[in-house]
Amino acid sequence: MTIAYEVLGEGNPVLLLPALSTISSRAEMHGLAEQLSEKFQVFVVDWVGFGESSHPLIDYRPALYHAFLRDFVRSMFSQPVVAIAAGHSAGFIMQLAHQDPCPWSYVILTAPTWRGPFPTMGNHRWFYKRVQQLIGLPIIGQFLYLLNTLPWFLRWMMSRHVYGDSKNITRSLVTAKWRTTQQRNARFASAAFVTGALDPIRTRQEFIDYFQPLPVPVLMVIGEQTPPKSREEMEFVVHFSGVQVYRMPGSLGLHEEYSRTLMSGILPFLTKVLS
Repeated sequence: MTIAYEVLGEGNPVLLLPALSTISSRAEMHGLAEQLSEKFQVFVVDWVGFGESSHPLIDYRPALYHAFLRDFVRSMFSQPVVAIAAGHSAGFIMQLAHQDPCPWSYVILTAPTWRGPFPTMGNHRWFYKRVQQLIGLPIIGQFLYLLNTLPWFLRWMMSRHVYGDSKNITRSLVTAKWRTTQQRNARFASAAFVTGALDPIRTRQEFIDYFQPLPVPVLMVIGEQTPPKSREEMEFVVHFSGVQVYRMPGSLGLHEEYSRTLMSGILPFLTKVLS
């Protein structure tokens, strides 16, 4: 497999991991990465099956992403590193945090999630598995994926779940997201995410267990416009664990939409950890 990643700046290393979604890629981290690179050495990577990394025709499962993250970190860093992860990346970051030795010195989770869009709407995983299989079919699956990635639909989806202010969803942004979705074989990893096949865990309690006890200091960033069900999960973790919390405008894509606000909120923590 070919893995796409970038390295910006010099100094103590910081790893940035984008969310897992149909429109996700390392490009969504560029605003934050450019600011961080003024003080730190920043690594930004595309997950397997997303962005410009390989899109192999395989059975996408959480184990693949656990192994990918573990091997990437081992090959790139000799000491514990700060990790900043968006959305579904949170589960893979926290799972690795419980391994010995822990590869993280500090963890920042922006709008963390653990359930894909379909399981969030209802627990009918047998049906979602059939949907995933259907999208994997030639012709029919390609057509369904095409409908799900039309520019107008991407804009609608972003306004509902990703961006807090629809005025920030420009035509050029939608075009860039659409191009991300048109990578060859992109539908396979996307379908796995949407149907819950990439969910690192299956229950809220399992998610809470990642934070009890905390294997490493964790800061959770929660957007004020986050969808109710996703925000409920985040607030539950904050209430029942020792994670620090930073609240700011935005929704599930706050790291991209409000990168400067995010930077101002996390910089004091990073400066303290990496000084």
